[in-house]
Amino acid sequence: MNTKDIQFLYKYNSWANRRILNAASQLTQEQFFATASHPHKDLRHTLTHTLFAEWLWRKRWQGQSPTSYIKPEDFPTFSSLRDRWLEEEIEMNNFVTSLSDEKLHSTFQYKTTSGEPRENILWQVMAHVINHGTQHRSEAAAILTELGNSPGDIDLIVFLRE
Repeated sequence: MNTKDIQFLYKYNSWANRRILNAASQLTQEQFFATASHPHKDLRHTLTHTLFAEWLWRKRWQGQSPTSYIKPEDFPTFSSLRDRWLEEEIEMNNFVTSLSDEKLHSTFQYKTTSGEPRENILWQVMAHVINHGTQHRSEAAAILTELGNSPGDIDLIVFLRE
């Protein structure tokens, strides 16, 4: 893995996140909070979980070990969630574009939210975050589709073709 590869993957990640957020922006407040038959209860919980993971890992990569969580209750409206996500996207993109190949292959230490010390190789966990986002974007896409507002295809090949 090199910096061009990881930057490409994070461009895809931003693109896919925006497709989900754009589709979600068309929902009513009731639909945004509607119970869904997916692991994270509803669209708000699913999106918050995905945002939290991106934020948490970026913070860890930057030498911090947060013990607090971004919670669904932090977002009383879809707009508040989208605004926070767009802020995080800027922070993530700034981090990703600052990387060198050497940094990408280095290890970093952090503590889990429960305080357990860990160490990982940066590029591997950055790839994990993309994969994690794919899983939860898929859940969000399924919820959106059930609500009649599919985000369309969010496959990497669609991103490449655009």
